Amino acid sequence: MDTPLSTIAVVGLGTMGAGIADVLARAGREVIGIDISDVAAARAVAALEASTARAVARERITEEERQDVLARFRTFSDLQAAAEADLVIEVVPESYEAKQEVFRALDAIVRPDAILATGTNALSVTRLAADSAHPERVLGLHFFAPVQAMKLVEVVSSVLTDPKAVDAVTRLAQDLGKEPVAVGDRAGFIADGLLFGYLNQAAAMYEAKYASREDIDAAMKLGCGLPMGPLALLDLIGVDTARTVLEAMYASSHDRLHAPAPILKQLSEAGLTGRKAGRGFYTYEAPGSAQVVDDALTPSASAEAGAGREVRSVGVAGSGTMASGIAEVFAKAGYRVVLAARSQEKADTAKARIAKSLARSVDKGRMTGEARDTTLALITAAGSLDAFAEVDLAVEAVAEDLEIKQELFARLDKICKPGAVLATTTSSLPVVACARATTRPQDVIGMHFFNPAPAMKLVEIVRTVLTADDVHATVREVTAKIRKHPVDCGDRAGFIVNALLFPYLNNAIKMVQDHYATLDDIDAAMKLGGGYPMGPFELLDVVGLDVSLAIEQVLHREFRDPGLAPAPLLEHLVAAGCLGRKTGRGFREYARR
Repeated sequence: MDTPLSTIAVVGLGTMGAGIADVLARAGREVIGIDISDVAAARAVAALEASTARAVARERITEEERQDVLARFRTFSDLQAAAEADLVIEVVPESYEAKQEVFRALDAIVRPDAILATGTNALSVTRLAADSAHPERVLGLHFFAPVQAMKLVEVVSSVLTDPKAVDAVTRLAQDLGKEPVAVGDRAGFIADGLLFGYLNQAAAMYEAKYASREDIDAAMKLGCGLPMGPLALLDLIGVDTARTVLEAMYASSHDRLHAPAPILKQLSEAGLTGRKAGRGFYTYEAPGSAQVVDDALTPSASAEAGAGREVRSVGVAGSGTMASGIAEVFAKAGYRVVLAARSQEKADTAKARIAKSLARSVDKGRMTGEARDTTLALITAAGSLDAFAEVDLAVEAVAEDLEIKQELFARLDKICKPGAVLATTTSSLPVVACARATTRPQDVIGMHFFNPAPAMKLVEIVRTVLTADDVHATVREVTAKIRKHPVDCGDRAGFIVNALLFPYLNNAIKMVQDHYATLDDIDAAMKLGGGYPMGPFELLDVVGLDVSLAIEQVLHREFRDPGLAPAPLLEHLVAAGCLGRKTGRGFREYARR
């Protein structure tokens, strides 16, 4: 185990195995590819030929170097070819039986000092090791697809693994230009352990017909900056694969959030396993294609809601960052805006904040000085809600407190003219509770902007059971005019984004609380392995731990699922006043400004 890992066998030459072989051969390793299918072996060779040809065309390597890489990759159909390997990486189908068969056979073939690695992303490494003649040399080496592009490699130790084996594969991962993260043997490890719970909840949300597949995916891309929506990602991973991973996670955790949504079983058993089958949550041009094509579930333009009410002027209630951001968005789109606060001084301060934001846009060349002046001229700062008497749409953006919002809506009911649309920007409170504070609940709707409002494209449009059709149509039309992307959802805790985001964040906290992984390793795993713009702890400290706890509590009260109970560590930090960046300390410490 102290010798360099120069000859490496890859057992299983599917997409993942072929990708691993590609990376190893390019890094100067002798690669022995083994697969019982000649077709799979030929496809792996062709993939390496194509990827290296592209590298030559882009002048990243020479033709001579390309030929050296190709010569280092040899394929075989018999496991005996692994006899002289320093390391064997198995990437066969995700089944204990299949993997155990490989490991039992390898015990009789490889050298005593060879390391055996499983590429599993869900099964127990300990169970596989225990079935081996030399459990101390068995570990997990979990790459992420596409292997050539993804930096993360999870190095998984069981209680039986020799630390020297871990050190050897860790050095290998670093030599490959990867970022290795050491983890213990737990279903899903770090990245998939957090990712698949989130994907499962998205599938359940779609199955419950709470929101369309397009709106769920758009919400998570635009609201969280993710490279793919959860349902599109399930199709890419494979619905059957996701179900297998979740089954393994549930067997380990008994957490209902990991119990596979029934729709995953239905799609799997129908053969609708995602891109590879040409159909999953979406329909694709052909099996293996990434091109989505219209099907019976694709929304059509004619299916949009009917005519809405005319909106020429907008009232925004509040004086904080969100209120001023929303006012700026409407004014930029040409609407006359009344920005009302509890005093004229607060309203003027909020308008001054907008002026600074617009000035930055001018400095960066995003708008002209003339456009800035026109936008500011459309905004009237008022010290009282009485200024909303003639607005067509009133948007409240005050504190996230139900009593405060209900009191405000009761006042808007008396002040605003008949037919005015009344919208709340709440991120977690029941919209219908605001509506019932008025005598016109049919005119009330949720319009959840994301912070910072001028930059974030998403608006969750939340209609209650009392919201009128033309009110819904009005807000969708207005959202399009202010160049935001509307997604429709019902009036339940968290709507789309927070209902999917915060259980994921809560589960990350539980990983640290259980001493399974460090803050840094979890953040790195989700950025490098999941494509997240921020790790969960970076995001929690930005959002605010008190805000995060409040949302977790609302979700737990609404759905009454034990798995949604806020992690005690989060509660303790909030009780200690460690609220994130705004206090200088949350999960991490920050320099005081």
